Amino acid sequence: MQTRSAAVALPHGTTLDRGTAHRVLRNTHALLAMTLLLSAAVAAAAVAFRLPAPGPILTLAAYFGLLFGIHRLKNRGAAVGLVFALTGFMGWTLGPLLTRTLAMPAGGQAVMLALGATGAVFLALSAYATTTKRDLSWMGGLLFSGMVVALLAGLAAVFFEIPALALAVSAVVALLSAGLILFETRQIVDGGETNYVLATVSLFVSVFNLFTSLLQLFGFMGSDD
Repeated sequence: MQTRSAAVALPHGTTLDRGTAHRVLRNTHALLAMTLLLSAAVAAAAVAFRLPAPGPILTLAAYFGLLFGIHRLKNRGAAVGLVFALTGFMGWTLGPLLTRTLAMPAGGQAVMLALGATGAVFLALSAYATTTKRDLSWMGGLLFSGMVVALLAGLAAVFFEIPALALAVSAVVALLSAGLILFETRQIVDGGETNYVLATVSLFVSVFNLFTSLLQLFGFMGSDD
């Protein structure tokens, strides 16, 4: 007779084996680490070779196209390949932003500050999400709505060329991205997300948005020196 492992209670009344939740979290963090390394390597290559930005049309087409493929193939091995394709592409889009930031007087310092702050925030929130007993499910709708509003405000800032609004949007996106890291990690622990491929993509996008937002904020502050 098999012994029953500790289980995690889910909101809808079902249970998830705690070992399964930990395995999903472990696989997610392992894949996330590899995708972050790939994205960083591609971004560094984009800076070194001064690659131009892919442009809004190609960026949107590649981003949503790869996301669609990942969701369609989420239970197949091919989905992992698409995850690496997506994160590598996002590294390319990061390259031009890094190039502009590094060209500033304190650009190198801004990059290091953004990188360090992103790592510290991710580690702190991940540790809290895996140990807290609080129900964080209420955060999902609020964070999603906030991101939609921030996206619209960001588009307005670009279209109407309002630097102050763009800076405010970066600050808001940084806060929302931190909240999403907390929420998404807790979803894995609670069994709300059992597919490590989808969990990796969600966390990667949140970490990516947090880093780019902090980079823009620190870069702006460094430009005043």
